[in-house]
Amino acid sequence: MDSTQQMSNSSSISHFLLLPLADTRQLQLLHFCLFLGISLAALLGNGLVISAVACGHHLHSPMFFFLFNLALTDLGSILTTVPKAMHNSLWDTRTISYAGCAAQVFLFLFFISAEYSLLTIMCYDRYVSICKPLHYGTLLGSRACAHMAAAAWASAFLNALLNTANTFSLPRCHGNALGQFFCEIPQILKLSCSHSKLRELGLLAVSVCVASGCFVFMVFSYVQIFRAVLRISSEQGRHKAFSTCLPHLAVVSLFLSTGTFANLKPPSISSPSLDLALSVLYSVVPPALNPVIYSLRNQELKAEVWTLITRRFQKH
Repeated sequence: MDSTQQMSNSSSISHFLLLPLADTRQLQLLHFCLFLGISLAALLGNGLVISAVACGHHLHSPMFFFLFNLALTDLGSILTTVPKAMHNSLWDTRTISYAGCAAQVFLFLFFISAEYSLLTIMCYDRYVSICKPLHYGTLLGSRACAHMAAAAWASAFLNALLNTANTFSLPRCHGNALGQFFCEIPQILKLSCSHSKLRELGLLAVSVCVASGCFVFMVFSYVQIFRAVLRISSEQGRHKAFSTCLPHLAVVSLFLSTGTFANLKPPSISSPSLDLALSVLYSVVPPALNPVIYSLRNQELKAEVWTLITRRFQKH
């Protein structure tokens, strides 16, 4: 097949076929109900965090400002992947339009990249708070926080735009069936002609290097944090300092462990059902759990959320 035919093949694709969540109608409806429950929990949890931080004037601090942004990325990522999967399960279909697939790739990559950047910034916030408390107001003033959040969103937008544009410009020679319940770059690359993947793999390598740099920064920061915490003389002071880091550590661990294992697991243990379970674990579970993790450990946030709920009930 010559290159002209390959290009015409790729341009003639009007839709992609997603991996079905189940084979039988009963299981499809069960998956629909499960996804509905998870997405409602994520919407409620993240919505409460966003409302609490926006309405609670005493929560207008750098930590809660970044948590507000994190909740926005969680809402965005779950609303990008889950509604289409629920629609396909309910109506027993596998299709997603070409434009819909491109939009899903861009938005998912945008929100995931923004989340990772924000988690890195939140690590810096914890580092300054514990290791350089006297400089906290200077290093993390309102303008500095706004600039850091803007940089996180802008870099995520650029990363998503470059990778999406590059991926969808590649010719496809291997049909239109994706081995995933939503559109993602590795699955679309599998459909590309073998000689055309090098450019996208180069761009992915740059993204991996940046992500690795953020990871090294987080590890270095936490080494410094633990050293500073261990130097605190009172046990109560150590506990208080460490407890402010626990939610962030838990969220980072959940985000990195699920994503890394889903994408870097050995091919020998790969199977369609395991791949599906892992993809749900890294794309759907963290956005639903993050608000719970932060709310359970943070008394101020918990109190503000409770105030919001009780105020709502009292109105009715």
